[in-house]
Amino acid sequence: MHKLLKKRSKKAGLLPGSLLHIGEQKTHDIKITIISYNETVYEKKELTSIEEYVSFFRALSLRTEKPFISWVNVDGVHNPEVVRTLGDIFGVHPLVQEDILNTDQRPKTEDYGNYLYIVLKMLSLRSDKGNGLQTEQVSLLVFPNAVVSFQEEKVGDVFDPIRDRLRNNKGAIRKEGADYLAYSLMDAVVDNYFITLENIGDKIEILENELLENPGQATLKSIYHLKREMIFLRKAVWPLRDVISTLSREESSFIRPATKMYLRDIYDHVIGAIDVIETFREMITEVLEIYLSGISNRLNSVMKVLTLIATIFMPLTFIASIYGMNFKHMPELDWKWGYPAILAVMGVTGVLMLILFKKKKWV
Repeated sequence: MHKLLKKRSKKAGLLPGSLLHIGEQKTHDIKITIISYNETVYEKKELTSIEEYVSFFRALSLRTEKPFISWVNVDGVHNPEVVRTLGDIFGVHPLVQEDILNTDQRPKTEDYGNYLYIVLKMLSLRSDKGNGLQTEQVSLLVFPNAVVSFQEEKVGDVFDPIRDRLRNNKGAIRKEGADYLAYSLMDAVVDNYFITLENIGDKIEILENELLENPGQATLKSIYHLKREMIFLRKAVWPLRDVISTLSREESSFIRPATKMYLRDIYDHVIGAIDVIETFREMITEVLEIYLSGISNRLNSVMKVLTLIATIFMPLTFIASIYGMNFKHMPELDWKWGYPAILAVMGVTGVLMLILFKKKKWV
């Protein structure tokens, strides 16, 4: 299906902070999910409009119970008004709202004083696209007692294990702060990288088998498709290394020292994913070289056979051309055994040349 894209050129000439969605145009309704929790209480609310959220937010702000940690997840960023309204509620800078709507951002992190802004890429395999790789931008706003996440798609994220742990009060997530929730979301995204890499590893193995058995034009298309997927992977994962390093090393009022230990673990996972990506890139390059080398060898073999055939027939053609001349006084033309003699000479010449080629190991 054709994708309707709004390019960066659409923003040319607009004021900084102008809200314009850049990315694949979506048509589904935006869904807002709010999970509020502490050690003893868990509440979940799904909203389908920004008006419902405004009413819910006002009611939530009037509560006087034990402080809650809130996770606000927005599925769909193609509606600038929703991003603007949420941004105004949480006091988000217009430039950050602009970045949230621009789904072509590279992974990064910025500290705006009242909140932490994090961008990372979530990878998924779309069965409706033949297990093709899809890159989706995830934007996180980390506040002292809340995390707001923005996703492009309405379904298909990797956060279900986090939701299960919150609902069933498993692990330490309900006892920790918003920074631990942000870490958990980032960890889920990074762990999913390895699932994607395993799938690509299987594809490379299949390609290697095809090269040995019956490589064809479809094999070449698969190789170039994998090369393109590796470019997307590298673009998504490499900048994330610097993001996690910054979060785990620099002082921030939003990241507690205890959480930095977990962030360093994510950093190790990202480095591991980068190593696998670089290994796969080299393997795909080698597979392409082997394919092109195989095609070249097959072409050389064909040319060799054709050259040998042409070489054998050259003297035969020469003999035939001599006796094809229309001179009147050619003594062999009136000879009774002329025709079979010429055929015998041609046959012996061809056999002798074939024997010579075999001795030279050209055949």
